Amino acid sequence: MVSLYDHLCRYDTAAWQRAVDEVAAESHPIDRNATRIWFAFYPLDFFLTFQAAPDPASAVRVMGLMGRWLLADQVDTSHRFFYAHRYWPSIKAAVQRFSTPPPDDLAALIGEVAEQASRTARVDREGLIGLSAAALMTLRQAGVDAFAAPGQIHLSMRARAMSPHQVMKKRAHDDWQGVFGFTRGLRKRWTITFDENEPDAHFELINGQEIATAAKSDPREYRTTDPRCTVGEGPIPVECRSASCGTCWVGVLGGAEKLSPVVDRDEGRRMKVFGYIDTDEPRPLIRLACQTQAFGAVSIVIPPWNGIFATWVQRHRAQQAPA
Repeated sequence: MVSLYDHLCRYDTAAWQRAVDEVAAESHPIDRNATRIWFAFYPLDFFLTFQAAPDPASAVRVMGLMGRWLLADQVDTSHRFFYAHRYWPSIKAAVQRFSTPPPDDLAALIGEVAEQASRTARVDREGLIGLSAAALMTLRQAGVDAFAAPGQIHLSMRARAMSPHQVMKKRAHDDWQGVFGFTRGLRKRWTITFDENEPDAHFELINGQEIATAAKSDPREYRTTDPRCTVGEGPIPVECRSASCGTCWVGVLGGAEKLSPVVDRDEGRRMKVFGYIDTDEPRPLIRLACQTQAFGAVSIVIPPWNGIFATWVQRHRAQQAPA
């Protein structure tokens, strides 16, 4: 019988995208954005391109890669921003013990994994299906050996105690501006949360300010936990403020509607050059923090890596295409 890993290797990028679109629509709202963001953070095309590189060290240089981009190095942590991460051991175990012949339809396979995990986690299938998709992609990219260890939860007890309703309510809530808040205008200040699992992982933003600029108001030192960060620049890695470097890309878990629309000639064009996202949505879930203004409280997630890989992915596709 074909192993589950070998079966997953049959699916191309287009098949995964169709499946992700389907399961994201079925997912509980709390992880709907997280599902789409995670698959933007760890695209199969990029993995295949890097895997096919004859000289990985050279590929790192030419694509300007920084941080941790391989799922094999973060099997249990890459999806920590999912609410369903607290059920990761059940989902991972469901993948590891999957023994029935997998269905040809990838979305159906993801649904079966979520269904099996729901029996042990005692959570509705819709709450697990997004992370189940991420689990299967993690197996696909990390391989059987890296995926083999028992799943570990990386959340504080405080974070584990939060209900989906509490998390979603917090995402939707804008800071109180006082009794006469309507008169504050440009003086309004909003909270930008960059890690929902840590109580102090936030900074303040002045109404209409770019997110990366506002992050500079956070005086704490982040370089020890993320070498991409610059001392004095806050928790979001940034090397420029002109959409040129691509280090400050972020995912928007909540509050995308409170952000400025993408300017095609700047942020939109550069996002496609980097390879992070190719969309005409005015307010997508993947943004460049140095170009994005906020007009309310927003919850974001900072990816652990960055690079400029669109050109190399396109070359790899051309090389793999049938004559």
